[in-house]
Amino acid sequence: MNLLETGIEKGLISFDPEKNFVTYVHQNKKRSYSNPEEKVQVETFLSLILIYNYPVNRIKLFQTVQIGSRGTEADVIVYEDDECECTYIVVECKKEDITDQEFNIAVDQAYSYAVAEGGKYVWTTSRIKNQYYEVPDKKPKSRIEIPDIPQFGVDKLAPYKYVKGGISQTDTNEILNLASEPEPNAKQKFFELQVVSESELTKIFIQSHQALWGGGQRNPSVAFDELDKLIFCKIWDEKHPRKIGNPYDFQIFRDEDPEDLLKRIRKIYEVGEKEAPEVFKDGIALSAQETLTIVKYFQRINLNKTDLDSKGKAFETFMGSYFRGDFGQYFTPRPIVKFIVDSLPITHKSRVLDTSCGSGGFLLYALDKVREQANEFYDRIKEERNHYTYWHDFAEKNLFGIEINDQIARTAKMNMIIHDDGHTNVIASDGLLSDTEMQAKSGNKEFKYNSFDFIITNPPFGSSIKQTEKAYMHQYNLAVKEVDWLNTTTSGKAALRDSQSTEVLFLEQCHKFLTEHGYLAVVIPDGILTNSSLQYVRDNIEEMYRIVAVVSMPQTAFSATGAGVKSSVLFLRKHKNKQTEKISNQKAKLKEQVKTGNNYIATVEQWEKEKAEAIKKLEADAKAKNPKANKKEITEMIQADKSAVQSAFTDKVNLLKEELTEKYFLAKQNALDDYPIFMAIAEDIGYDATGRSTNNNELVEIGKELSKFIAHINKTEQ
Repeated sequence: MNLLETGIEKGLISFDPEKNFVTYVHQNKKRSYSNPEEKVQVETFLSLILIYNYPVNRIKLFQTVQIGSRGTEADVIVYEDDECECTYIVVECKKEDITDQEFNIAVDQAYSYAVAEGGKYVWTTSRIKNQYYEVPDKKPKSRIEIPDIPQFGVDKLAPYKYVKGGISQTDTNEILNLASEPEPNAKQKFFELQVVSESELTKIFIQSHQALWGGGQRNPSVAFDELDKLIFCKIWDEKHPRKIGNPYDFQIFRDEDPEDLLKRIRKIYEVGEKEAPEVFKDGIALSAQETLTIVKYFQRINLNKTDLDSKGKAFETFMGSYFRGDFGQYFTPRPIVKFIVDSLPITHKSRVLDTSCGSGGFLLYALDKVREQANEFYDRIKEERNHYTYWHDFAEKNLFGIEINDQIARTAKMNMIIHDDGHTNVIASDGLLSDTEMQAKSGNKEFKYNSFDFIITNPPFGSSIKQTEKAYMHQYNLAVKEVDWLNTTTSGKAALRDSQSTEVLFLEQCHKFLTEHGYLAVVIPDGILTNSSLQYVRDNIEEMYRIVAVVSMPQTAFSATGAGVKSSVLFLRKHKNKQTEKISNQKAKLKEQVKTGNNYIATVEQWEKEKAEAIKKLEADAKAKNPKANKKEITEMIQADKSAVQSAFTDKVNLLKEELTEKYFLAKQNALDDYPIFMAIAEDIGYDATGRSTNNNELVEIGKELSKFIAHINKTEQ
């Protein structure tokens, strides 16, 4: 049971039916539970009794404290005696959403209460962050920071708080029964690191970043990088082998100077630098005091054991609020990511790539999918080695990401590290470079064309690549203007486009990276599917891929992340080269048949002659009426009539082109291989325009049906 459940069971607290009010039974005090500060106070009160084992009769809430001539109220006071005359611990509780500056003010406030009351210890808590102090007898204003307050009956504090195999911080079923009366030479009990919720972890990320940023004292980008380094150290410390009862290094030690803490953290970091030099190239730049601040936020939690979904959501919520403001990057909402990954038959043997990986959301869900498969095949305890090898080999060897922004790429690597690997194959590179250029730039030879089974991605929308800016543009067919097959005046040679949108180029780049029959699942703006000016893109998709599915997203799909473009998820299966050639040849043949079968060239040439004759007649008639006019004057006289003749000719040709284009499309429908396409419209995908949950996600059922459809394709279409 958790603290609240145990507190209710033992009669320490009670709630009204709506849980709007909490009553502290021993003092018969009723308080509003909707107050965020009260929620922290309830848990702190219960911790003192159930975890630290203080008798409830020695605890007083909302006690008046005299500071000079002014009376104020302390949240909690723990007394040394049953008569509650000798103050022992003063506790100050603050809401979870508190800034570091506000928290420090609360620390000063609590300490002043302890000095005024003659207390020996101080505990300031927001649940997200805790600070403990000892009040020295001789110089009570010279505070001594300590790792924890003493438990009931303990005379000598331990030098640290967290050890491997310690007691739970919250689960009362695991808490040892500490003595209700002081025992001779009682020793402080140690705690194990705590698994935390998504909400709590998000607050830790955000508040610790704000503490480093300092409201502008440090560039937020630099603060983010430095926080990443310490999170890395935290994860590395948790993974470091240690015996039961041995302390973790990423925590505060008693009587330790902050400089000593910084040295210890740097040693952890140095080990990691050797293991993953591509993640962090620079050392820790934080001061000792800043390092101490961040350690206080993270020391009590267990990042490795906090579940994948909570870590992923927390880290991405934190990154999203920060990166979207600084870089204009939009991260794919998690319900869409999950839908795409769940729909595809990814296994531990699949090679998976995200060509625009951002923070690594698609990669992490693919990793989670393979982890779940490992759970089906191996017992996590009895077959731990096989279980670990199954998913870890996939993470290490088969999971790849490309991100153009170097800082976001480092963040993706950190995200992968938080989720236990896969970071070595995330590279910082322009995702539209050729595979050989990527290999040369990153040193990773695994980024090869024709080598990936699945590409899952959400490429950047709306930005254009110009020929004058990127030398690689000529490598893309979709960067070349399509030759108008009904144009009789051009040479038939293709010309380069001045620019092309990134989402269009990525459709071709993904095709290059995929193996034959490999799958691409890509988020695209609906314009690619509907705009008449982009018919050439759809024609190319038709030749490169077997169209598997089109799933329309609601208009609000990306509203909560700052983007309002209507989009869909397109599922494509790469054709074999022979099939692509066959389709291309069939289409070319059909075009030629339509042209010759309708005497297109002869008809247009005849109309050209008629147009020339009509213009010549206009010139002759004008000359006859104005024999003294020169050629320039004649041209001006007939300009309007000449334009009308030319316009009529153009209209006739365009009308004929439309007619023949329609005939071509009809002929193409009959000639090309027919196959079913999965179509779906998702109107509710689990959240509204503000990002709030709707408690309904149509993508779940759509994904189940699409998964069956893809399985049928793989079974029946070779």
